[in-house]
Amino acid sequence: HHARIRSIDTSEAEKHPGVVKILTAKDVPHNVYTILILIQIGPEDETVLADGKVRWKGEAVVAVLAETERAAQEAAAKVKVDYEVLPAVFDMEEALKPDAPLVNEYHGQNYYLYDSGECRKVRFGDVEAGFAGADHILEQSYQSSPIEHAPTETTGCVVAPEGNDRFTCYTNTQAMFFTLDNTSIILQMPGSKLHFVGGTVGGGFGGKVDVIVEPIAILGAKLTGRPVCFIYSREEEMQISSPRAAEKVVIKDGVMKDGRIVARKVTGYTDAGAYSRHSPYGAQKGAGHYPGPYTIPNVWIDTYCVYTNRTPSSAMRGFGVTIGDFALEVQMDKLARLIGMDPLEFRFINAYRDGDMKAHRQPTEGAALIECMQEASRAANWPVAERYMAMSSYTKGA
Repeated sequence: HHARIRSIDTSEAEKHPGVVKILTAKDVPHNVYTILILIQIGPEDETVLADGKVRWKGEAVVAVLAETERAAQEAAAKVKVDYEVLPAVFDMEEALKPDAPLVNEYHGQNYYLYDSGECRKVRFGDVEAGFAGADHILEQSYQSSPIEHAPTETTGCVVAPEGNDRFTCYTNTQAMFFTLDNTSIILQMPGSKLHFVGGTVGGGFGGKVDVIVEPIAILGAKLTGRPVCFIYSREEEMQISSPRAAEKVVIKDGVMKDGRIVARKVTGYTDAGAYSRHSPYGAQKGAGHYPGPYTIPNVWIDTYCVYTNRTPSSAMRGFGVTIGDFALEVQMDKLARLIGMDPLEFRFINAYRDGDMKAHRQPTEGAALIECMQEASRAANWPVAERYMAMSSYTKGA
């Protein structure tokens, strides 16, 4: 899970029948993934092939090019890597302690450093005054585990040299031009030399935006002059491809007897794994989302993007929002029960309306939340008091 690479010996593997070439970090022109730098969000903190250290179980150290898949697997087993095992950390709160093992030296600490500091922050109103004036206070913790995408078609590509130092890459990426641009930077090749061909993707859900297989496959084709196929086995897909991040969300709410939420404090933790990939963006989205679609006058939010020695997490359908939504809406049900109120009517009271100021200081426009809940209550035959059915999203203020 965490080790310093003392040496890599490929001599026996190179002699294995069918082996054409073995790639290491020194063969990659720009041995750094550039996943989020293209949209000015994330750092370049992950190598294409491990250079000096491995930080999670499954991190690529060498790439074996062989005539057959079997020959490649057998040769890979003969590669000798001398590791100095280092302490590892797998829990986000443990990773944030001062004496925790340092996961990624690029950052110097086990969290992503935003321009706002060690976490992404939202500050609105006076949350402590809100709690002081509340009739009830409820603090709850919610936690999720990493979730594997498990696409029917595993991540992969096939690359063919086309002459004039051009290469055609048939790939199941979800992000064709994003992948082309990243590959161009990693291989230090002009994009005009790369022809990417996509098709119907056999499941992706966000995970196939990571640019993992294409740079290695194209580099292999360039160095050998041969077509290269690089497709994950199911075991590799489960172990290596990035999952939805594990998250922990701690929510503290102050609520009045009449149902108004008057204060909300949220601390969110996103487990990036060993490298950033899309996690800093996911944690940032969470910070903006935790107030929920509710008008709350006092809000305090801190969201941390934390590094651990787990598989790097990345994009997966609503990442940064999905787990937060689960936590928020379970919290809303608990708050309603706490004050003896119907959970849907409780949401009517707190639903934001056009003109309400949200915690991130943008006025609400085109809300229609109340109308959606009214339609839902009719469809579900959920009894709601007439005064709530007469409400409108277009009347400012709860």
